[in-house]
Amino acid sequence: MKKTKKNILAVLLALAACAAHAEDLGKAQLLVAKPELQGLYSRTTLLVAPLKDQHVGFILNRATELTLGKLFPDHAPSAKVVDPIYFGGPEMLGAIFAVVRKDPGEAAVPLFEDIFVTASAQAVDRIIEQTPNAARYFVGFVGWRPGELAKEIEAGYWYVTDADAALVFNRDTGAMWEDLVKRLGPAHELRKDLREIRFEETLR
Repeated sequence: MKKTKKNILAVLLALAACAAHAEDLGKAQLLVAKPELQGLYSRTTLLVAPLKDQHVGFILNRATELTLGKLFPDHAPSAKVVDPIYFGGPEMLGAIFAVVRKDPGEAAVPLFEDIFVTASAQAVDRIIEQTPNAARYFVGFVGWRPGELAKEIEAGYWYVTDADAALVFNRDTGAMWEDLVKRLGPAHELRKDLREIRFEETLR
């Protein structure tokens, strides 16, 4: 009887974890690549947000050597942007995306809280001209088909945590991945497992 009870509890805990993942993916999250993940997304931190039944994201810690001033030398306002352009992902590498702290109006998509993204040329130009250093500029983005991101998380590719505006606009991204892995890695997983064990004990 005890063994059966434990099996039922294990199933309930597993279902609760799956439900939490499904609920989490209905809002913006930070994805932190697990150390074992290789390839394009090795050692990356991404902001990801739902878009209809799909997900879009931007790599936050891949600064390029390009600035907007170098990319658009004939556009004087671009020279005022201090930070480099970031590699946001492999999709639409010909487009510039501006992530900003308030709704820029034209063709903007809300990500979370008061954070918006736009790829409209007119909106990006206006941001550069009016508040050049109040945005984070990306080339490209990451896209997931319906259900694809959930499968990646279940496969263990990513640590998942709440979206954080301070990290999105953090100018010092060099140690971002390492810091987040320390915060979310094995020690965090162990604490989570202990909490689940205590929860299971209360149901006995």
